[in-house]
Amino acid sequence: MIYNLSKIDPEIRAAIEASPKWRKLFSEKPKKLLAVGADAKTVKGEKLMVMTAIMYLTPANGSGWNLCPLAELARCKEPCLNTAGRGKMQSVAMARLRKTLYFLQYRAEFLAQLHAEIEALRDVAEKRGMILRIRLNGTSDIRWEIMGVPQAHPMVSFYDYTKIPNRNVPDNYDLTFSYSGAAEFQPHVQRAIAAGLRIAVVFRTRERVEAMLANGESFMGLPIVDGDDSDNRPEDPHGSAVALYAKGDAKRDVSGFVVD
Repeated sequence: MIYNLSKIDPEIRAAIEASPKWRKLFSEKPKKLLAVGADAKTVKGEKLMVMTAIMYLTPANGSGWNLCPLAELARCKEPCLNTAGRGKMQSVAMARLRKTLYFLQYRAEFLAQLHAEIEALRDVAEKRGMILRIRLNGTSDIRWEIMGVPQAHPMVSFYDYTKIPNRNVPDNYDLTFSYSGAAEFQPHVQRAIAAGLRIAVVFRTRERVEAMLANGESFMGLPIVDGDDSDNRPEDPHGSAVALYAKGDAKRDVSGFVVD
């Protein structure tokens, strides 16, 4: 195998080493980093002539390295979107782990491949007359601007959800702050609100979201917009609360990350 597995969970490492299928997977590098049409919500953006490409990595410290620096403080590690939809499938989790180890252990090669994929997708979107939007942190919270990724593609629209309120990003990188009700995380929430950021809030059920929208309710003084119609966040107004509903393990969350 070509990856150092020493920092991952011992049980996962043992499973990889014992399986010919997984040994083969971790003996190769990923052919693709970005996925188009990977989930139902991003596909909805196509009706708006938006083509969305997302990269999914192993969140928090699942790879042995923490790719979500505020996950513990915000208590979002357990209810992470990583457990929603296909994310719970073992093959998907293993593919995300391999991609993460590729990023961590072969950084220069990873970034070269990422830049090439972005340019290729830009050509495809242009031929189709569509807007290309790239979400690099599908299940991570990495400061890609530090590595110059969005800056290298000024004609491409990048966007992400983040729990880091003080990121300094270029104009083509749109960020939506990700809310958590955990008490110790509230200073970050207040900082994001003061900065006029758009804030994504996960509510327990879709019914709750629909009721709030129908009644014209607000959240922490912010007007509520529907976040599940599509993932086209850059079109949502700043200073608003983007209402989402819990999926995967988040449905059972009691940490404060999901709002009842």
